[in-house]
Amino acid sequence: MNAVIAPKIRFAPMRDADLDRVAALERRIYAFPWTRGNFADSLASGYSAWLLLENGALAGYAVMMVAPDEAQLLNISVAPECRRAGYGTALLLHLAAQARAHGATRLLLEVRPSNVAGLALYQRQGFLRIGERRGYYPAALGREDALVLAKDLP
Repeated sequence: MNAVIAPKIRFAPMRDADLDRVAALERRIYAFPWTRGNFADSLASGYSAWLLLENGALAGYAVMMVAPDEAQLLNISVAPECRRAGYGTALLLHLAAQARAHGATRLLLEVRPSNVAGLALYQRQGFLRIGERRGYYPAALGREDALVLAKDLP
């Protein structure tokens, strides 16, 4: 993580009271966003859900499902105005630490091939492509495949 941003950010568990602002940011970011209900269901299911706060303002969030041996990153998002400042990396490192703390030895995720910035982030963090899911994501002209990536957690 960039040492310059460290004093400005903190992580907080996502709570029900945060769902309106998380869903509002999700709608700003994605053409096919998660709904408030998707986030509420994630919290109700006990998933590891985190906010990234910059000087108290919502700058990003993430949701991860943790099982005994592996964790599945379901959503990781950074506000458009906060990108390219190391926040995605900070969130990813935080999630990896949370996954390890719960006994996971591997972190999995799906990403759109068109998400060039996301792919670059994951590759920089040591994720490797292990598969592909055909027609996984909704897209403007039908469906888009998902690349399945994994990283072993030391």
